[in-house]
Amino acid sequence: MDWAPLILTFQLAALTTLCLLILGLPLALALAYRKFRLKPVVETLVSMPLVLPPTVLGFYILLAFSPQNGLGGWLRDTLGPQLVFTFEGLVLASIIYSLPFMVQPLQAGFSQVPASLREAAS
Repeated sequence: MDWAPLILTFQLAALTTLCLLILGLPLALALAYRKFRLKPVVETLVSMPLVLPPTVLGFYILLAFSPQNGLGGWLRDTLGPQLVFTFEGLVLASIIYSLPFMVQPLQAGFSQVPASLREAAS
């Protein structure tokens, strides 16, 4: 039995979860407690993967990070290797797809904490 796909899946899950924790927790805290002008735009961008079907989202990510297009070409020129069809690209796509599943529940939970408890904790 070939264990490479299973190992790849576990590596992807672990790295995606770690990145989501690093990115999602501060983002959820900011969206729950801060008021800023672009907050609706950020909330819309975070929830966009929930609205789009996974195949459409994958196609858009593939187009965006393709070396022939602006963002993908700029990333290739700046960082070096391309992201399309690599493990790093897979991690990035997984983070984009999973971000709303991390941010929205945390944001809802943080917003339910009473202000008196937050003040007492600080």
